[in-house]
Amino acid sequence: MSTKKNNPIIRFLAKSIKRLERFVFILKSLVTPRQFIYFSCVLVGVSSALAVIVLKTFAHWVYNLSQYSDRIFHLPYSNSVLPVIGILLTVLVVKKILDGSIQKGTSHIMYAVARKGGFMPFKQMYSQIITSSFTVGLGGSAGLESPITITGAAFGSNYAQNYRLSQKDRTLLLACGVASGIAAAFNAPIAGVLFAIEVVLAEISITAFIPIMISAATGALVSTIILNEDILLSFKQGDALDYHNIPHYVFLGLLAGFVSINYARTFRKIETYFANSKLGNYKKALYGASILAVLIFFFPSLFGEGYESIKTIANAHPEKLLENTLLDGYKSNSWVLLGFVGVTMMVKVYATGLTLGSGGNGGNFAPSLFVGSYLGFFVAKLSNLIGITKPLSVSNFTLVGMAGVLSGLFHAPLTAIFLIAEITGGYNLMVPLMIVSSVSFAISKRFEPYSFDIKHLADKGEVFTDNKDKNILTCLHLSNFVLTDYKEIKESNSLEELIEIIKYTDDIVYPVFNAKKDFLGLIYLDDIRSIIFSSFKIKYTSTHEVTKAPKEIVSNTDTIEMVMDKFEKTNTYILPVFKNDIFIGFINRNMILEKYRNQLRDMIIE
Repeated sequence: MSTKKNNPIIRFLAKSIKRLERFVFILKSLVTPRQFIYFSCVLVGVSSALAVIVLKTFAHWVYNLSQYSDRIFHLPYSNSVLPVIGILLTVLVVKKILDGSIQKGTSHIMYAVARKGGFMPFKQMYSQIITSSFTVGLGGSAGLESPITITGAAFGSNYAQNYRLSQKDRTLLLACGVASGIAAAFNAPIAGVLFAIEVVLAEISITAFIPIMISAATGALVSTIILNEDILLSFKQGDALDYHNIPHYVFLGLLAGFVSINYARTFRKIETYFANSKLGNYKKALYGASILAVLIFFFPSLFGEGYESIKTIANAHPEKLLENTLLDGYKSNSWVLLGFVGVTMMVKVYATGLTLGSGGNGGNFAPSLFVGSYLGFFVAKLSNLIGITKPLSVSNFTLVGMAGVLSGLFHAPLTAIFLIAEITGGYNLMVPLMIVSSVSFAISKRFEPYSFDIKHLADKGEVFTDNKDKNILTCLHLSNFVLTDYKEIKESNSLEELIEIIKYTDDIVYPVFNAKKDFLGLIYLDDIRSIIFSSFKIKYTSTHEVTKAPKEIVSNTDTIEMVMDKFEKTNTYILPVFKNDIFIGFINRNMILEKYRNQLRDMIIE
């Protein structure tokens, strides 16, 4: 029996990768940096697209297998058992293979950009594929887009690290991986570009669009060639737009905004509950997955990503949703169908929260589209059943609703608009898409200033926001600015001794200590200028008389943003820094401003 090392396939792949690396290194030395970036974004785009294909194919295969089993064996519990197995397998892989931890959610991409210079761990190139395949492929009620974007970002980041590219280029290729992943997942290159810009990058120049567009186009092309069209979320173009329905779209946008807020807050509560749970990893997984199994038993459309059910309610036979449910005998009753859709829409957040909180891996991108489609269907169907207005297009409202919740939840209205426009194959719905997405975004932004996926990081000042100054200050660390090379003044020193020190330093402020090394205050050079030129005043003035309490103090735990506020408040250029009430040095405003200017230049990706 051959070992992995002697396996001819493994040897062939290893040699092929080494040859490709040598070729890329040679190419890098022969072309200009900009040309190498163009070449690199194609490779990153292909890699991300292949990762998408693996994830999507496996998830779709498992879904079809479960549905086939239901039709053959008529086992009502099979779909409920699979997610339990998937979540337990995910926890097992994380514990045994991935060192007990895995990063979930697109927030980690923004954190890497904001705080780590675009560096992402190597294991993110494969960990997301394995774990999300088990979770979502076996029916966990979450999406694959978040793992896809993390994997794409990891491919871009590690590629840049391997070929020793700058921070700007590393961040750019990270964004290229994200764009390619989204483009391949939906065959929507424009949406991929906009998602990378709206969600991942805080600052970008026009020239940076080109590599991102190339990666997105590459990802969409690879997906089109290899991936089965049935696996993608796509629809035939909706009905023609009736401008008399504009008020209804505004109403849908309002509802989508509030539904997004409810989703975000409910999900965070569930996530916090599991994070604070004292149960072991396997017990937590079994507990959460068991509740999820019950929900899927009553609401089968919660199984997996949910894209098949979105296609079902968007076509002419939404009553198929009731098949294999306890309400199967009421398929012809429109009110029963409406109630089922409404309840499923509200329960979806609990299903996703249980999936991810209990140990599964996935994201909220697909669930947001699920909730949005069900919301749009519910609004249009309810209006038609009541009959107080002209009949609304259920398919149009179903599609537009997806953009509304996606925009409100991720604060990415442009991504939402163009994603739905691209997957429907036309732009006839552009006006209602713009209305619903913008209204939902405005409502959500009013009550939830940050996208729910990054709120916990934004609250701690660890990730980019739409405030440019705050973004830059977030990247600066106080510890890098503390000046510890200072001259100490003892309380017992005379002014003659202080003047001798002043002769050989450029300092403008001096800390004063007593015999026990306790900080007593500061002596400012400006305050003693009139004294040092008078021998009489020098002789009869003590250091105690010219020592002053600092106008403000800085704690070593303060953020740079807080420090700049203190400089502004006191109108000074230098402040003392303390750690646990012990003086450790000074911080200079000019140093921060210089670093700010450099960081501003580095942040703009060109």
